[in-house]
Parts: sequence; C-alpha cells; structure tokens
Amino acid sequence: MRSLLAVVALAATGSPLFAADPKKPNIVVLSCEDISPNLGCYGDPDAITPNLDAFAKEGARFTRAFTHAPVCAPSRSGIITGQYPTTMGSHHMRSKLVNAPPMFTEYLRKQGYTICWPGVGGIGKTDFNFDPPKGWSDVTDDWTKKPEVLKEPFFAVYNVTVTHESQARAADAAYKRNIARLKPNEIRDRAKVKLPPYYPDTPAVRECVGKYHDNITAMDYTMGDVLKLLDERKLRDNTLVVFYGDHGWGLTRGKRWPYDSGLRVPFIVRWPGVVKPGTVREDLTCFLDLAPTYIALAGGEVPKQMQGRVFLGEKTQPAPPFVFAARDRMDETYDRVRSVRGERYRYVRNYHPELPYFQYINYMDEMPILKDWRKLAFDGKLSDTQKLFWSRTKPKEELYDLDTDPYEVNNLAGAESAAIQKVRKEMSAALDKWIVDTKDLGEVPEKELIKRGVVKDVLSTEYDARVKLHPKGAPVP
Repeated sequence: MRSLLAVVALAATGSPLFAADPKKPNIVVLSCEDISPNLGCYGDPDAITPNLDAFAKEGARFTRAFTHAPVCAPSRSGIITGQYPTTMGSHHMRSKLVNAPPMFTEYLRKQGYTICWPGVGGIGKTDFNFDPPKGWSDVTDDWTKKPEVLKEPFFAVYNVTVTHESQARAADAAYKRNIARLKPNEIRDRAKVKLPPYYPDTPAVRECVGKYHDNITAMDYTMGDVLKLLDERKLRDNTLVVFYGDHGWGLTRGKRWPYDSGLRVPFIVRWPGVVKPGTVREDLTCFLDLAPTYIALAGGEVPKQMQGRVFLGEKTQPAPPFVFAARDRMDETYDRVRSVRGERYRYVRNYHPELPYFQYINYMDEMPILKDWRKLAFDGKLSDTQKLFWSRTKPKEELYDLDTDPYEVNNLAGAESAAIQKVRKEMSAALDKWIVDTKDLGEVPEKELIKRGVVKDVLSTEYDARVKLHPKGAPVP
C-alpha cells in the first residue's frame, strides 16, 4: 500500500519518490537575510556560491518559492506560526502581537524533537513581531560550536546576517570584515555587475550591488562550514536541510515591495534517500508551507489553523494555483498593497493609489542607491523606465508577465487584450477570495487593533518622532 501511495504522490505532484519508511528526520534550517535567488545554481552570472551550488545538486532547488511578506519580521512571523501575518495581526513592520498562535516548534517538541534555536547574535534570530514564550527552545547556545547538544531527533536553526541590507551599504571597515575570507578574484568588478533596468547607473549604485554579491559569497562560506559540520558528525543521511533567504534582496525596490524582487527567494532542500539529487521543483511554494511540512514529517497532525501545505514526504499536497503576499506599514510609513503570484503572472492591488511608491522611510533612505536615484529624479536625468517608481501616485492595479518582463516594469493591467483582461480578472477575484477566507486585517486601522488588544502600542513610543520629521512623506519630482 505504501509504495502505491508513493506512485500516486509522484503522479500528482511530480515530486521525487520518498523512502518506504524513513525514521523521523533531523531538520536543519540554514537561513540568511535579504537575498533574491542570486546564487550560481539559479543561473546568476554575478554569483560565486560553490557550497550552495553543490548543495543544490544534492537535493531539490525550488524555482517558484516566495515569502508572504517582503520584509523580515512579518515574513518570520508567518514562517514560525504557519499563518499569514494579516490573519494574526503581525503584518505591520515593527509591531508587537499580544497573543501569538502556537509556534511550529511546540508541535515538534510534542513529537520528541530537541529544539536548537540559539539566542546568540543573529544566528538564532527571533524577530517574529512577537515575543516567543520562555523556555521554548531546548538549546540556546550556538550548536555549531557545541554539536554534542544535538540530541536526535532535533530541529536546529542557523541564520547568517552578513547579507542583510545594512551590509550592502556598510562602511569600509565592516565590509572588509565581512569579506575577510574571500579570495581576490571573488571580489566583484563593480563595472561588470548586472543592474536592474530601473536603477540609474552610478558608482554608488554599482558599489552597493557589488557589495551585495560579495556578501552572498561570504554567506556561502559560512553555509559550507555548517554543512561540513553535519557531515563530520555523521548526520547527513537522516537530516533534512532547508536553505532559504527570508525575503527578496535588501536593495532599493526589492525589500519592502511585493514584486518578485522582494518576494521570490532562493529555496533548496536536501534529504538523502528521500529527495532525488539534482531535482528542480517548479511548483508554487510559500513560506507558510514550512510549518505544516515540518510537523507532518515529524509524525504530527497539522493544525487546522495553519494556512500552508505539506510539500515534502508521504503527505505531500498539491500545489496551489496562486500564492499571496502583503505589504502594510513599513516602519513609520503606512501603505497597503496586496499581491498575487501565479506561475507566469503577478497581480498587484494598491489600496492607496494616491500615495507615491517612495514615501520616506528613515532606515530605507540610508541606502546610497535610493539617494542617487532620488537626486537624479529631481534633476530630470532618468530614463522612462527609471522614472516609473518616482510617480506621484500609483495605479490601482498592476499586472506583470514574468516570462517576458522579469523586472516587472511593464504594467499590463490596462491592456486591451482580452486574454490579459481574463488573467487580471481571475487574479483579482482570487485576491478577493483570499482576503475573505484568511480574514485579512489590513483594512482595520492599527490604532483600532491596539484598542482591541491585538497588538501593543509601539507607534507612539518608537515611530512618532520619525513621522514628525517628514509629515508630508517623501518628496517626489
């Protein structure tokens, strides 16, 4: 019966066959921050990532993997709970949920797992937009330095912060520390790095993009160290290793924006004897799928409140036709944007079309790319494509064909084509249904959520001062 189920699962999902009766796997999550799929295994010509490239050959590389939020804390809140931030109330960047739902680690502990989530620096980052309960992790030390704490079955996390957006604009001293292990030929030639067509071509822009790629190589060295440790401890054969970035690249018009540049992530899994080496998965996969998959593989029942699907193992579920994402308040600046991604198209709905794309955000505006881009916008020195994001208002709807327009600069929402309008209507209807089905709290004012006791009041204490600095938002040309 079990082998028959395997055949059925293969036919239904296209996934590689799983082992007949694997024991509970150890699970290791290797995560990093603020990167798009800019790895060699994804075909990026600027990438130097030999360790992750080799890792991808040993497992499955996902080509359509996405987060549900293009910024760190809301993204992590969905990963750890298996629920949309917009359902829980953790959708605003830098908010504090009062009563968070159970984290998936709680269910793994019930299945006998040791939880190794270090509270050391950024390697066990708990930036969930809520405080995890006391004692939720069994091991809070850096388990890579004390591997004897890995009591099987275990769930362990190792997060690398060198790729964070702040490091793409780091001062020389910090940058040199970041890339200390890189060989001279691994430092990118700034004149040759590839720029998106919407960026102006300036030395500062090229420097940020070059540092971004250098930092990814530095991250790759660290990931190689951890993978080597697992081999040395003879843990490879019964360990599922999952690698991903927490959202898209931390450069301007990537992070914080619900386009592929902010939502599409590198996502690779390795599970010897279960996942066929060299597999390429093209099914739509979302970060909300992680929690139910971990629980199912551990032998537990997936809680009904979780909103993702199981994407590995005997209980693999079919891929959805769409994945969804949301942008709400980013630090001190409000907006509300919802996005739907299918295999080919992305639909975006702007609930505040009267607002410009580039409202002022204190932290975001430290990026040299944005500074140069804004100055050239005011000087009238941008191309038509480069000017798009400096419009005084946004369209109510956006629709992009990712096959022909991977940078999402040609908005088809108003096209006369009957075929395109059919796609727009279908995706718009899917978004309407998702908003109702998931009880999207985006339309509820944050002060009302505070009044209801859903979130704590961090606005008056943390962001009001910033808002007063720029009461009219960012200037636009």
